[in-house]
Amino acid sequence: MNTKENILILAKKTILSESESIAKLIDFIDINFSEAVQILFNAKGRIIVTGIGKSAIIAQKIVATFNSTGTPSLFLHASEAIHGDLGMVQADDVVICISKSGNSPEIKILIPFLKRFGNKLIAITGNTTSFLAKESHYTLNTFVEAEACILNLAPTNSTTAQLVMGDALAVCLMSLRDFKNEDFAKYHPGGSLGKKLLLRVKDMIGNSLKPMVTPETSIKKVIFEISEKRLGVTAVVENDVVIGIITDGDIRRMLNENDTFIHLTAKDIMTKKPKIIQPSCMVVDAFNILEDFSITQLVVVDEGKYIGVLHLHDILKEGII
Repeated sequence: MNTKENILILAKKTILSESESIAKLIDFIDINFSEAVQILFNAKGRIIVTGIGKSAIIAQKIVATFNSTGTPSLFLHASEAIHGDLGMVQADDVVICISKSGNSPEIKILIPFLKRFGNKLIAITGNTTSFLAKESHYTLNTFVEAEACILNLAPTNSTTAQLVMGDALAVCLMSLRDFKNEDFAKYHPGGSLGKKLLLRVKDMIGNSLKPMVTPETSIKKVIFEISEKRLGVTAVVENDVVIGIITDGDIRRMLNENDTFIHLTAKDIMTKKPKIIQPSCMVVDAFNILEDFSITQLVVVDEGKYIGVLHLHDILKEGII
């Protein structure tokens, strides 16, 4: 019976089976792998990744990972290749062919054409005695003892092994290219990831309001300034230098501690030496400061000049965190 308990048992068994298959790949990583990575790194052309069936889907993911980490790549479907798409393969390209059995009819047709073009060929296969393995210059072994599928038919462990082998190639290539955060950001300019890697404080405060009072400003006018600019804070500025800030929290505490505030001015209730940040800093770094000090605003200062206020809510609206 497919009880809830049995479903959980089967799910855990599947995960364990796949994890064990991946762990065993370590035994297949040898000098052959190192040489394949060097060939990919030194390729003057692009990396062409091809496959058939589920392996083709894995090939597409590997291509996506390569492209996003600095290795120009293209996906070539093995069955479409022999019907015209071979035209995308150029003389300096290196081809990675993925196949569990290494004996698929489409693979057997495709490989001789690729070799005729003179391209270096790297096989990712679970059958090191297959046609693909024998015809390739380098073979990366992704053998698995069985699939996680209860029928031992649907590609599960085998495709996961292929994916992991592709990730291993990508990570090694990243290391050889000395691929850094800035490089990653160039290929991911959109979405929250791109913003996290690229967005700077100056990009967020260009058109923002700039609440500001002097040390002698009355509390009434301070309240008006905070309310009008809607940032929950105002900077206290003297001779173009920020000497403090007043938040709406400071106003509430002042009201609780005083029966009247007619005699008070901004300098009497301000917080001295507020947390500041440079406009050239990354927004994600600004967020970390806000989080570390449990505050919601940062004063932005450029070479001593007051620029504006960066609010936590603005960062959250950008979807960076």
